[in-house]
Amino acid sequence: MKGFIFSAGFGERLLPITEFMPKSLVPVLNLPSICFAIMLLKEAGIEDIICNLHYRYRDIIDFFEKNNHFGLNITFSIEEKILGTGGGVKKCEKMLCDDDFVIVNSDVVMDIDLAKVINYHKKHFSPATLILKKTEEANLIGPVAVVDGTVVDFKNFLNSGIGSNFIYTGAAVLSPDILQYLTKDFSSIVYTGYVDFIRHHSIRCFELDDLWLDIGTIFSLWKANMILMKNFDLLSNRLLSTLDKSLETVSRSAFIDKGVEIKGAVIGNDSFIGKGSIVEDSIVLPYSRIDGNNTIKNSIVYGDRIIEVG
Repeated sequence: MKGFIFSAGFGERLLPITEFMPKSLVPVLNLPSICFAIMLLKEAGIEDIICNLHYRYRDIIDFFEKNNHFGLNITFSIEEKILGTGGGVKKCEKMLCDDDFVIVNSDVVMDIDLAKVINYHKKHFSPATLILKKTEEANLIGPVAVVDGTVVDFKNFLNSGIGSNFIYTGAAVLSPDILQYLTKDFSSIVYTGYVDFIRHHSIRCFELDDLWLDIGTIFSLWKANMILMKNFDLLSNRLLSTLDKSLETVSRSAFIDKGVEIKGAVIGNDSFIGKGSIVEDSIVLPYSRIDGNNTIKNSIVYGDRIIEVG
């Protein structure tokens, strides 16, 4: 079984952070977000992984090369023109046509055992099993309608009229049957593959009861860091054992001057915090600078810019 990590996007909702950094390398507790996806796949025993790339693709390739591909067989599918989730998978049809495969997003932090999802998928002989999460914000994010464990609609696209508090996490186990419904052009796997699967087959769902954090926006990136600081041990040991990577709230390479107060903040690699400053409930991204006697609260510091989030 192969894994597929979506990592081609521009990260427009993360601007200005993604001006000089691809979304999948934006750090969460000083670890590039793509590492959380790699961890899940490697834990499940998946060794062959495809990453689709477009925006700042060389940065992502360099990251994998510096880390010896984490001991995995990594194939990069470079898209000259960005293809979306549907077209990105379709482009790799020849590599995915011989067995079921797992897809995950590179901008999500998720606490799940993918091996359990794969076993559930096989047990039900399902052509597709989507990982869903209940949330009170489903109507804002996009509800996924479910009846007796079967997915029947997305955002009422099929006019089912069925309300739901489920959302799609961006992760799924899929059979190669989905490839026949995807197009080579830019498209969403939801509104090509999944919708046609509902029409012609069926889609099972696996409910995620544990942590799921999206980091696709400035606010959600900040929120994810704040939550993980309070749940530091939840994923840190798993990352260390699978990838030999550690989470850090305060980077060992950061320069923190005298009299600095840090209260519930993430301090990035090679950042500088000047004398007498206070940093509270904030993220200081790598290579950023806070001059002396400043107070930063509920913000993300990027370079010399301060982005307030709350």
